[in-house]
Amino acid sequence: MLAVRYALVRLLGAVAVIWGATSFNFLLFRLAPGDAANVAIVANASPELQRQLRAQFGLDDPLWLQYLKYLGQTARGNLGVSFSNQEPVSHILRAAILHTLPLALAGVVLALLLALISGLVSAWWHGRLADHMFRGSALVLYALPAQWLGILMIFAFSSWLPSGGMSDPFLLDTSWWAHATDVARHLVLPAVTLALTTYGAFTVVLRSSMISALSEEYMVTALAKGLPTRVVVRRHALRNALLPTVNLIGLTLGTMVGGVILIESVFSWPGIGQAVYSAVSRRDYPVLQGAFLLLTLSVISSSLVVDVVCRALDPRTRRA
Repeated sequence: MLAVRYALVRLLGAVAVIWGATSFNFLLFRLAPGDAANVAIVANASPELQRQLRAQFGLDDPLWLQYLKYLGQTARGNLGVSFSNQEPVSHILRAAILHTLPLALAGVVLALLLALISGLVSAWWHGRLADHMFRGSALVLYALPAQWLGILMIFAFSSWLPSGGMSDPFLLDTSWWAHATDVARHLVLPAVTLALTTYGAFTVVLRSSMISALSEEYMVTALAKGLPTRVVVRRHALRNALLPTVNLIGLTLGTMVGGVILIESVFSWPGIGQAVYSAVSRRDYPVLQGAFLLLTLSVISSSLVVDVVCRALDPRTRRA
């Protein structure tokens, strides 16, 4: 009964957040000067043609009517049509997100692996040279601007790895394996850049959690009984220390879809970042609204998944 009530409360909260985000989403882009008719599509068109375009796109309707139409279409899953190329927004965002997800997931997995190594070493050798080295390097990389680090990666490794785009347009081998290998080579630099700018936060949280877990009385007792160190760390300390790290990973996954915009711009990766950048320059409201809604849903869904995972990892939360 408690679990059902908890799920209903979380679901109602998610619906309220989505409604608030969509309303803010609608108003935000209309506060900017100009619109699609006079900024992006026909900058040199006559006033008459601009009036016709505004009528076609519904931009001459009262703001409250545009808002009601927007909510109705969004509730039916219709994100509208792009002002710039008359293509359904869902098609544009679907193609973009399918390109962004491999980059985001590869970056998170690599960041988590680096954080596990650096966090465990820093916690075990707390206060020693290894701790200072791993923690210091993680904090420095976390503080670096992603676009600046991406440019450095291009300068350093562009002789060995592709530094732009998602695939080679002049690839002669059309087999599936050749295409997958080519995409993987193009993925290396942006994914490593994303991982290096992300794993610092994972490292700090995991290190702090591990230090706290290792100082618990049951951990001291387990070590005093002669249990192998690796067993104590893996079965007891790491399980408890992963709880706050899982929360951070879930939030990072939700926001990372939007956070890769700068990295995609540096490496010309055709993902959601490029779609948003292009829509901003064209005042393409439907694409911007759809992208914002997509990012909101990703954050909310990842938060719900994190709650489920944390309740599975920590039995104490199941009774809450």
